[in-house]
Amino acid sequence: MKISKQDRREAKQLFRSCVANGVLDENRVRQAVSAVLAQKPRGYFAILSQFQKLVKLDLDRRAAKVESATALTPEMQASVKNNLTSKYGQGLNITFAQNPALLGGLRIQVGSDVYDGSVRARLQSLEESL
Repeated sequence: MKISKQDRREAKQLFRSCVANGVLDENRVRQAVSAVLAQKPRGYFAILSQFQKLVKLDLDRRAAKVESATALTPEMQASVKNNLTSKYGQGLNITFAQNPALLGGLRIQVGSDVYDGSVRARLQSLEESL
């Protein structure tokens, strides 16, 4: 479905109105969608679909996944959280997972940024260089 520039602008404005202190507010998102559905302005379906894309992109950008070969201690988890928060700001949804295939080190993915300090990645880069 093709969306007009005006609908894009309105969706972007709606998205900006849902951001509080640099973080997307879930309650404001619900209220904004309810308001648009109640008013049903011209092209409201296109506005809501573009708005949904913007919200999804923001949620993906704010999702962080930390993988390690073994379980991290609470101190290490707190250290990683502090470092990620200082780099990316408040509002990150950080999940910790174990991946024995890493052999050692950490692999961190925040949105589309990937920081791979695992032994497996180093071995693969060494293999590629030979």
